[in-house]
Amino acid sequence: MYVVIVRCCWQRAVISTMLLSKGMYGIECCKGVPMLGTNIKTVRTAQGLSQEELALKLHVVRQTISKWEQGRSVPDSEMLVALAEVLKTSVGILLGEDIPEQQVNELSVLASKLEVINQQLAEQKRARQRLARIVLVGLCIAIAGLYGFFIMLNGEYLGWNYADTELAIMGVGLHALEWLFMRTAPIVLLAALLGLWHIR
Repeated sequence: MYVVIVRCCWQRAVISTMLLSKGMYGIECCKGVPMLGTNIKTVRTAQGLSQEELALKLHVVRQTISKWEQGRSVPDSEMLVALAEVLKTSVGILLGEDIPEQQVNELSVLASKLEVINQQLAEQKRARQRLARIVLVGLCIAIAGLYGFFIMLNGEYLGWNYADTELAIMGVGLHALEWLFMRTAPIVLLAALLGLWHIR
Protein backbone atom coordinates (compact mmCIF):
# COMPACT_ATOMS: atom_id res chain seq x y z
CA MET A 1 0.00 0.00 0.00
CA TYR A 2 1.35 3.41 -1.01
CA VAL A 3 0.86 6.35 1.32
CA VAL A 4 1.16 9.78 -0.23
CA ILE A 5 0.85 13.03 1.69
CA VAL A 6 -1.63 15.45 0.14
CA ARG A 7 -1.07 18.80 1.78
CA CYS A 8 -3.64 20.93 0.03
CA CYS A 9 -7.03 21.23 1.73
CA TRP A 10 -8.79 21.76 -1.59
CA GLN A 11 -7.78 18.30 -2.74
CA ARG A 12 -8.91 16.43 0.34
CA ALA A 13 -12.57 15.81 -0.44
CA VAL A 14 -12.07 14.91 -4.09
CA ILE A 15 -8.91 12.82 -3.85
CA SER A 16 -9.82 11.02 -0.64
CA THR A 17 -13.11 9.87 -2.17
CA MET A 18 -11.38 8.84 -5.39
CA LEU A 19 -8.22 7.19 -4.09
CA LEU A 20 -8.97 5.88 -0.62
CA SER A 21 -11.81 3.78 -2.02
CA LYS A 22 -9.15 1.89 -3.95
CA GLY A 23 -6.88 1.53 -0.91
CA MET A 24 -4.00 3.28 -2.64
CA TYR A 25 -3.30 6.54 -0.85
CA GLY A 26 -3.62 8.02 2.61
CA ILE A 27 -4.55 11.69 2.84
CA GLU A 28 -3.10 14.26 5.15
CA CYS A 29 -4.13 17.88 4.85
CA CYS A 30 -2.36 21.07 5.72
CA LYS A 31 -2.22 24.61 4.38
CA GLY A 32 0.15 26.67 2.31
CA VAL A 33 1.34 24.07 -0.17
CA PRO A 34 0.76 24.26 -3.94
CA MET A 35 -2.28 22.50 -5.36
CA LEU A 36 -2.14 19.46 -7.61
CA GLY A 37 -2.94 21.66 -10.61
CA THR A 38 -0.12 24.07 -9.78
CA ASN A 39 2.32 21.18 -9.53
CA ILE A 40 1.19 19.74 -12.86
CA LYS A 41 1.65 23.12 -14.53
CA THR A 42 5.06 23.69 -12.91
CA VAL A 43 6.47 20.34 -14.01
CA ARG A 44 4.91 20.64 -17.47
CA THR A 45 6.33 24.09 -18.15
CA ALA A 46 9.70 23.10 -16.70
CA GLN A 47 9.88 20.37 -19.33
CA GLY A 48 8.83 22.74 -22.08
CA LEU A 49 5.58 20.94 -22.84
CA SER A 50 2.44 22.76 -23.93
CA GLN A 51 -0.98 21.64 -22.76
CA GLU A 52 -1.63 20.24 -26.24
CA GLU A 53 1.59 18.19 -26.19
CA LEU A 54 0.87 16.79 -22.73
CA ALA A 55 -2.70 15.98 -23.75
CA LEU A 56 -1.44 14.10 -26.81
CA LYS A 57 0.92 12.01 -24.67
CA LEU A 58 -1.92 11.11 -22.29
CA HIS A 59 -4.52 10.61 -25.07
CA VAL A 60 -6.86 13.22 -23.63
CA VAL A 61 -8.09 16.58 -24.92
CA ARG A 62 -6.30 19.85 -24.09
CA GLN A 63 -9.30 21.05 -22.08
CA THR A 64 -8.73 18.18 -19.63
CA ILE A 65 -5.19 19.38 -18.89
CA SER A 66 -6.47 22.93 -18.53
CA LYS A 67 -9.11 21.83 -16.01
CA TRP A 68 -6.52 19.95 -13.96
CA GLU A 69 -4.20 22.93 -13.86
CA GLN A 70 -7.02 25.33 -12.97
CA GLY A 71 -8.19 23.05 -10.17
CA ARG A 72 -11.58 22.47 -11.78
CA SER A 73 -11.11 18.67 -11.81
CA VAL A 74 -8.53 16.05 -10.85
CA PRO A 75 -7.24 12.98 -12.71
CA ASP A 76 -8.27 9.55 -11.47
CA SER A 77 -5.72 7.23 -9.89
CA GLU A 78 -4.68 5.51 -13.13
CA MET A 79 -4.37 8.80 -14.99
CA LEU A 80 -2.39 10.26 -12.08
CA VAL A 81 0.16 7.47 -12.35
CA ALA A 82 0.32 7.90 -16.14
CA LEU A 83 0.70 11.67 -15.69
CA ALA A 84 3.62 11.18 -13.32
CA GLU A 85 5.30 8.81 -15.79
CA VAL A 86 4.86 11.21 -18.72
CA LEU A 87 6.16 14.16 -16.68
CA LYS A 88 9.04 12.01 -15.34
CA THR A 89 8.23 12.81 -11.74
CA SER A 90 6.58 11.08 -8.77
CA VAL A 91 2.96 10.90 -7.76
CA GLY A 92 3.97 12.36 -4.40
CA ILE A 93 5.33 15.52 -5.99
CA LEU A 94 2.20 15.96 -8.08
CA LEU A 95 -0.02 15.51 -5.03
CA GLY A 96 1.62 18.10 -2.86
CA GLU A 97 5.35 17.99 -2.28
CA ASP A 98 7.06 21.31 -2.81
CA ILE A 99 8.61 21.59 -6.26
CA PRO A 100 11.79 23.63 -6.60
CA GLU A 101 12.09 25.93 -9.59
CA GLN A 102 13.61 23.87 -12.39
CA GLN A 103 15.65 25.10 -15.29
CA VAL A 104 14.45 23.89 -18.63
CA ASN A 105 16.92 21.53 -20.19
CA GLU A 106 17.02 22.50 -23.87
CA LEU A 107 18.00 19.03 -25.03
CA SER A 108 15.21 17.34 -23.07
CA VAL A 109 12.73 19.91 -24.38
CA LEU A 110 13.86 19.22 -27.94
CA ALA A 111 13.62 15.48 -27.37
CA SER A 112 10.11 15.86 -25.94
CA LYS A 113 8.97 17.95 -28.91
CA LEU A 114 10.47 15.45 -31.34
CA GLU A 115 8.68 12.65 -29.52
CA VAL A 116 5.37 14.50 -29.88
CA ILE A 117 6.04 15.08 -33.58
CA ASN A 118 6.84 11.40 -34.02
CA GLN A 119 3.60 10.47 -32.27
CA GLN A 120 1.65 12.79 -34.55
CA LEU A 121 3.32 11.32 -37.62
CA ALA A 122 2.62 7.80 -36.37
CA GLU A 123 -1.06 8.68 -35.84
CA GLN A 124 -1.27 10.11 -39.36
CA LYS A 125 0.39 6.99 -40.79
CA ARG A 126 -2.05 4.73 -38.95
CA ALA A 127 -4.97 6.81 -40.24
CA ARG A 128 -3.69 6.52 -43.82
CA GLN A 129 -3.23 2.77 -43.39
CA ARG A 130 -6.79 2.36 -42.07
CA LEU A 131 -8.16 4.30 -45.05
CA ALA A 132 -6.05 2.29 -47.51
CA ARG A 133 -7.18 -0.96 -45.89
CA ILE A 134 -10.86 0.04 -46.21
CA VAL A 135 -10.40 1.02 -49.87
CA LEU A 136 -8.53 -2.18 -50.76
CA VAL A 137 -11.00 -4.45 -48.95
CA GLY A 138 -13.87 -2.62 -50.69
CA LEU A 139 -12.13 -3.12 -54.03
CA CYS A 140 -11.74 -6.86 -53.41
CA ILE A 141 -15.43 -7.14 -52.45
CA ALA A 142 -16.48 -5.19 -55.56
CA ILE A 143 -14.40 -7.45 -57.82
CA ALA A 144 -15.85 -10.57 -56.21
CA GLY A 145 -19.37 -9.16 -56.57
CA LEU A 146 -18.92 -8.32 -60.26
CA TYR A 147 -17.37 -11.70 -60.92
CA GLY A 148 -20.40 -13.37 -59.31
CA PHE A 149 -22.73 -11.14 -61.33
CA PHE A 150 -21.15 -12.16 -64.65
CA ILE A 151 -21.21 -15.84 -63.66
CA MET A 152 -24.94 -15.59 -62.90
CA LEU A 153 -25.52 -13.67 -66.15
CA ASN A 154 -23.82 -16.52 -68.03
CA GLY A 155 -23.73 -14.59 -71.31
CA GLU A 156 -27.53 -14.34 -71.59
CA TYR A 157 -27.18 -10.97 -73.30
CA LEU A 158 -25.72 -12.77 -76.32
CA GLY A 159 -29.15 -14.26 -77.06
CA TRP A 160 -31.04 -10.98 -76.92
CA ASN A 161 -32.87 -9.60 -79.94
CA TYR A 162 -30.29 -7.16 -81.29
CA ALA A 163 -32.84 -5.81 -83.75
CA ASP A 164 -34.15 -3.83 -80.78
CA THR A 165 -31.88 -0.78 -80.51
CA GLU A 166 -32.07 -0.50 -76.73
CA LEU A 167 -31.34 -4.19 -76.20
CA ALA A 168 -28.51 -3.99 -78.72
CA ILE A 169 -26.89 -1.08 -76.87
CA MET A 170 -27.28 -2.82 -73.49
CA GLY A 171 -25.96 -6.10 -74.88
CA VAL A 172 -22.90 -4.49 -76.46
CA GLY A 173 -22.28 -2.52 -73.27
CA LEU A 174 -22.48 -5.61 -71.08
CA HIS A 175 -20.25 -7.57 -73.45
CA ALA A 176 -17.64 -4.78 -73.44
CA LEU A 177 -17.80 -4.50 -69.64
CA GLU A 178 -17.42 -8.24 -69.17
CA TRP A 179 -14.55 -8.42 -71.64
CA LEU A 180 -12.72 -5.56 -69.94
CA PHE A 181 -13.48 -6.84 -66.45
CA MET A 182 -12.30 -10.39 -67.06
CA ARG A 183 -8.94 -9.12 -68.36
CA THR A 184 -8.24 -6.44 -65.76
CA ALA A 185 -9.89 -7.86 -62.61
CA PRO A 186 -7.19 -10.48 -61.87
CA ILE A 187 -4.45 -7.83 -62.04
CA VAL A 188 -6.40 -5.37 -59.87
CA LEU A 189 -7.31 -8.11 -57.37
CA LEU A 190 -3.68 -9.24 -57.13
CA ALA A 191 -2.54 -5.63 -56.61
CA ALA A 192 -5.19 -5.13 -53.90
CA LEU A 193 -4.15 -8.32 -52.09
CA LEU A 194 -0.49 -7.32 -52.25
CA GLY A 195 -1.44 -3.90 -50.87
CA LEU A 196 -3.31 -5.49 -47.96
CA TRP A 197 -0.36 -7.76 -47.25
CA HIS A 198 1.98 -4.77 -47.29
CA ILE A 199 -0.08 -2.79 -44.74
CA ARG A 200 -1.11 -5.81 -42.65
